Amino acid sequence: PLREHSRPSPLPRPPFRIHASEAAPAKSRRTFYSPPTPSPLPRPAAMATVMQKIKDIEDEMSKTQKNKATAHHLGLLKAKLAKLRRELLTPTTKGGGGAGEGFDVTKSGDARVGLVGFPSVGKSTLLNKLTGTFSEVASYEFTTLTCIPGVIMYKGAKVQLLDLPGIIEGAKDGKGRGRQVISTARTCNVILIVLDAIKPITHKRLIEKELEGFGIRLNKTPPNMTFRRKEKGGINFTSTVANTHLDLDTVKAICSEYRIHNADVSLRFDATADDLIDVIEGSRIYMPCIYVVNKIDQITVEELDILDKLPHYCPISAHLEWNLDGLLEMVWEYLDLCRLYTKPKGLNPDYEDPVILSSKRKTVEDFCNQIHKDMAKQFKYALVWGSSVKHKPQRVGKVCILQPLSCYTVSFLALIRKISAGA
Repeated sequence: PLREHSRPSPLPRPPFRIHASEAAPAKSRRTFYSPPTPSPLPRPAAMATVMQKIKDIEDEMSKTQKNKATAHHLGLLKAKLAKLRRELLTPTTKGGGGAGEGFDVTKSGDARVGLVGFPSVGKSTLLNKLTGTFSEVASYEFTTLTCIPGVIMYKGAKVQLLDLPGIIEGAKDGKGRGRQVISTARTCNVILIVLDAIKPITHKRLIEKELEGFGIRLNKTPPNMTFRRKEKGGINFTSTVANTHLDLDTVKAICSEYRIHNADVSLRFDATADDLIDVIEGSRIYMPCIYVVNKIDQITVEELDILDKLPHYCPISAHLEWNLDGLLEMVWEYLDLCRLYTKPKGLNPDYEDPVILSSKRKTVEDFCNQIHKDMAKQFKYALVWGSSVKHKPQRVGKVCILQPLSCYTVSFLALIRKISAGA
């Protein structure tokens, strides 16, 4: 019988320690080293977005009680919040695109009024009734997607009315087209906040919050304080009245947040930390505002009486054309325009074509520039009739301040230009 030859046993191999991740698959004879996958590391707090920082500060402010002990801490938080909002609203790319497509409306007329409000509150209907300009009206939200201008002729003045798209909560942070809408609203002389009569107070607070977050102060005057930077000397804080909100430590903390270590701060009223921040920022706009409560046909007479007594409120019904004349008169009062009439020599004044001036710029020189830019250069003197002067007429110069048209006195202006020999 044949002998079975047994195979020789293989030589012993040295022991190797093989990691589990280095083990080859069962069907493969070659092994490759693959390092273990590192576990993801948590993102550091410094990499948090600006929006998250703003939310954290707002949460901390909402949890902090307001009293004298926390005034210093709240003032510091408000300064940080203002800086973050400015960083959020500042364009990060060079050569930014401006207001955006559909919002670059050329400013025309003697004044500009903007309609601001939530979607479907009747802004487009109000524009159609006041100006006759067509703006699409529908029962669904966001019917208006661009800025639609119209013109109102009232008391000889040409007022431009802008129908802005509806804003939503969070518009100041860029939600929807909030930045474009509020940026256009900053160029207006008066803002009309259109509210729904069903819930006017809720909408009012939300819209005010969005506009104030973009640096618009409604129905307020600039703070009566002086802030002047200097090269040395530290922070010098003085006040002519008793202060209940600010002290030297709070002022130093707010200035330190803006990297200001040498400045003179002088207060003439009981200012708050928000007032000081607004003065330091220097980009705030103080604008008159009218709260137009629309759809008053859907509320009771008692509720209408309450709304009518509130300051800066004007109840209307755009669809039924109720109280639109009262709204126009209120807009004219808030615009505070000055009407002047020219009187040619030997003729009666021209009442049909008044010259409209702003209440802040109503000197004789401003009047000349309003007619033609070269008239002030050729100006010699002016004859003025009315409440602007004691005598009728009276010869005045460029710096004379002109008074607007009143109920009993009328201001007439007759310009006598210096005619050169070659003219």
